[in-house]
Amino acid sequence: MEKIGLIAGNRKFPILFCEAAKDKGYHIVAVAIKGDTSSAINRSAGKTYWIGLNEFSKMFEIFKGERITKVVMAGQVSPHRLFSKEINKDEALRGLLENIRDKKADTIFGAVAAKLKDNGFELLDSTIFIEEHLPKKGTLTKSEPDQFLREDIDFGFGLAKAIGGLDIGQTVAVKSKAVIAVEALEGTDNLIRRAGRISRGGFTLIKASKPKQDMRFDIPVVGLNTIRNLVRAKARCLAIEADKTLFIDRQESVRLADKKGIVIVAV
Repeated sequence: MEKIGLIAGNRKFPILFCEAAKDKGYHIVAVAIKGDTSSAINRSAGKTYWIGLNEFSKMFEIFKGERITKVVMAGQVSPHRLFSKEINKDEALRGLLENIRDKKADTIFGAVAAKLKDNGFELLDSTIFIEEHLPKKGTLTKSEPDQFLREDIDFGFGLAKAIGGLDIGQTVAVKSKAVIAVEALEGTDNLIRRAGRISRGGFTLIKASKPKQDMRFDIPVVGLNTIRNLVRAKARCLAIEADKTLFIDRQESVRLADKKGIVIVAV
């Protein structure tokens, strides 16, 4: 079986990737991040190594020892850890972060990709093996967006693309063509909570890829937790970019959205 290395971040994306790769006959060697990666990776990957952020250099040694040449990055490391003391304990990671022009997502992930290349590894598209989880254009729920929702979607989609182009975030919340909240380092779940408080419900969440999205890392992701948070925040609609957004637990998510009256549309 051909081996592929996996840098496994948080949530279910790494698990989904492992299961899909295994179904297609690949052996996944995962490097899991202590404090972020789910322990379920131990069951999903063929082999798992656990490291801390202060052991960043060890990742390259692991992949070389396993004779791996192709690597995938799936899932994130919690953004707040950028400000933790642990990153200063690994010379290579500290040097990487000190030598980049800023701490935007693309800058950081791009630097990691370059570091992998320098060490002889090819970084693959993160959606390899899981293209069926990227919804095509259309309404995913039973309910279609009405005229007012469509106007908010059209209004917010351009804004989401604009902040993506600046590499600030991938998501905006709008209501009645007013910008309620813009995603930054706090992530989508916290954005949803904030949008719910400000708007008192009834908002539309729009998530889009960056105009020059590198599909090897930091692709837009939604899932059941997203829908649960939208329910709590009393949102009306979720709009995602078709063919570019990974939808995890789609069937269960759509069922919940239908039950709670939330429209989901891929545009």
